[in-house]
Amino acid sequence: MESRKKMDLLALASVPLIMTLGNSMLIPVLPIIEKQLKISSMQVSMIITVYSIFAIFLIPIAGYLSDRFGRKKVIIPSLILAGIGGAITGWASWQMDSPFWIILIGRAVQGIGSAGAMPVVLPCVGDMFEDEQEVTKGLGLIETANTFGKVLSPILGSFLASFIWFLPFWFIPILCLLSILLVLFLVKTPKSGSSDTKKQNIKDFIKNVKGTLHKNIRWLLAIFILGAIIMLVLFGMLFYLSTILEERYDIINTKKGFVMAIPLLALSIASYVAGKKIGKNKVVMKWCSFFGFLLLTCSFPILFFNTSIVMSIITLVIGGIGIGVALPSLDALITEGIEKEERGTITSIYSSMRFVGVAAGPPLYTLLMKWSDMAVFQMSLFVSAIGAIIVLKAIKPTDEAVKVKKAEV
Repeated sequence: MESRKKMDLLALASVPLIMTLGNSMLIPVLPIIEKQLKISSMQVSMIITVYSIFAIFLIPIAGYLSDRFGRKKVIIPSLILAGIGGAITGWASWQMDSPFWIILIGRAVQGIGSAGAMPVVLPCVGDMFEDEQEVTKGLGLIETANTFGKVLSPILGSFLASFIWFLPFWFIPILCLLSILLVLFLVKTPKSGSSDTKKQNIKDFIKNVKGTLHKNIRWLLAIFILGAIIMLVLFGMLFYLSTILEERYDIINTKKGFVMAIPLLALSIASYVAGKKIGKNKVVMKWCSFFGFLLLTCSFPILFFNTSIVMSIITLVIGGIGIGVALPSLDALITEGIEKEERGTITSIYSSMRFVGVAAGPPLYTLLMKWSDMAVFQMSLFVSAIGAIIVLKAIKPTDEAVKVKKAEV
């Protein structure tokens, strides 16, 4: 890989890293926010969910715009919006007596910004390289940055909140400014799509994308669902772990952040290794995805017999390895199989489905926790097993690779 491209990739990797920090570092802080604002656990989970809901609906629009006008022209304004959203939440928490609803508005603005930032990075990497193996390595680095952000986020969020509970909100615009500068000055991407694609009106473009989806619905829909499942389990279990550490074991502040980072570190290492090893072989990608979901599924029966803090961490480490193996494989399958003209739009739908899982995880697991711990473990096992079955039955790469058949319009 050229050193120039490595700098591009490192700058692009700052986007998922910072967007992940902007969301995930609030998870260990949610119990503190709940107490400070005197709200319910369901209300506090909305701080994560409202961010994701806005991202879900706007990500496909951002993907279309990035295909039509260019990746950087979408990423940079989106990072600016995300920073503004973070500033709104920080200001409201600092200056208002009852800031909950303004915090939600700020999180909505941040979600709108996130919709045009992180998901556009995946097709941007695909545009930068012609060789599929280089694309896979690049995607592995991006997914590693994403997962490293998850490792760092509980530590950073807990550390900042130990000084002032709303300090994590103020950290978001600072991080966004850093990413804006890196992308603006270091990333040089080729123009997205051909001139013919740019001349298409939106009606023809939508018709083209619908045709592409129709011709490849089986494996594309499978990957969309898998993305939602994996993030549902991940964010649901992180929310569960954050709650029990504080309420049952009195593990708070930075110590809590380090405990939560253990399974996320396993996830990050597995993601990095998988991204380097899967290469351009779509059959290997399928079986890595299957193995990842199988490992995630097999981790939960441990908690049926022992729910101690040690066994909970061990379970999440095993599950984190499974998620880390599956994520870069899914990213590579969907990104490398899409023509550049439609890459931003199709991968944005995939990113949108991942945000469905992020949005659903905390409130769903809040309800399950009110029922019982066993309900949390059984639900996690069930949806993970469904994911493994979907990989096995719906993703059938040929020797040449899973490749999107471009629709004729």
